[in-house]
Amino acid sequence: MEYQLQVADLTRQLPIIPIDSKTAIASFVLLGDDELSYAAAKLLQPKLPTEFDYLVTMESKGIPLAHDLGLLTQHPRSIVLRKSVKGYMAHPIKTVVNSITTQRPQELVLNGNDEKLLQNKRVIIVDDVISTGSSMQAAESLLNQVGAKVMAKVAILAEGAAANRSDITYLARLPLFNHDGSLKG
Repeated sequence: MEYQLQVADLTRQLPIIPIDSKTAIASFVLLGDDELSYAAAKLLQPKLPTEFDYLVTMESKGIPLAHDLGLLTQHPRSIVLRKSVKGYMAHPIKTVVNSITTQRPQELVLNGNDEKLLQNKRVIIVDDVISTGSSMQAAESLLNQVGAKVMAKVAILAEGAAANRSDITYLARLPLFNHDGSLKG
C-alpha cells in the first residue's frame, strides 16, 4: 500500500507503515531526497518571517530542509538539536521528547556553545513533518529556556490533526491511515 504525495510539481509514492496497533502512517523520508527538499524550501521561503537570525532543526530528517532554507535566505549557519549528548558538546542542555515514530522517549540536546549564539535571537524551527507536535514543542521549550524567540514553526508536511493547527506553516497535509490503508476518520 502506498500514498501518493504531491509537493510543488514533484510526486512521491510513500509506503504506508503501521506504527502501533491502530494507526499507520505514510512514511516520508526527506533524507537523500535533495530534489524535494530544495523544491519545498523554495515554496516555504516566501512564507517565512523576513527578519530572523537562525534556523533551528531537530536531528535528523529536518536537516536538509534547514540547509536549503539557509542557503535561500542567506543564513549561512543553522543550529541542529541532537538526539543525544555528543562528546564535543560543552554544557549540553537537554529535554525529553516523545515522537509518533519512536517507540520510547528520546532526548533533544542543544550544545551549550550554541546557547550563546541563540540568546536574544529570533529563530525559526524547521522540521520535515509535524505530527503530534511533541518534537516541535520540546524544541521550542529548549529554545525559550536559552532566551531565543521563536518567530515561526515550519515543515513540509502536517500529519493528521496537526494540519488544523494555526501556529505552524506547512506545504501539504499528510493523512493518517488504518492498517488496511484506508484513511483514518
